[in-house]
Amino acid sequence: MLNIMITTTISDFRKDIKKYFDNVTLNFETLIINRGKDTGVVIMSIEEYNSLSATHHELSSRNNEKRLDSAIEKLKSRKSFQKDLID
Repeated sequence: MLNIMITTTISDFRKDIKKYFDNVTLNFETLIINRGKDTGVVIMSIEEYNSLSATHHELSSRNNEKRLDSAIEKLKSRKSFQKDLID
């Protein structure tokens, strides 16, 4: 999924809030609302936020990061295996 970032001013955002929210939620776009010099607000869909939060958690400690890197390497080198779930 390609994440597209759009920007607008607070004035333009106020004029067409529904359009901007629809773009964010339906098209997985990230919206940046400029509020002046070096200030702004970011709006993203809840799905995008949850994904970022999960990634942040996975990479929040060096042990988690190493475990994830190891799993990725196993998948790439085809050294992984499949297990059936027990009912």
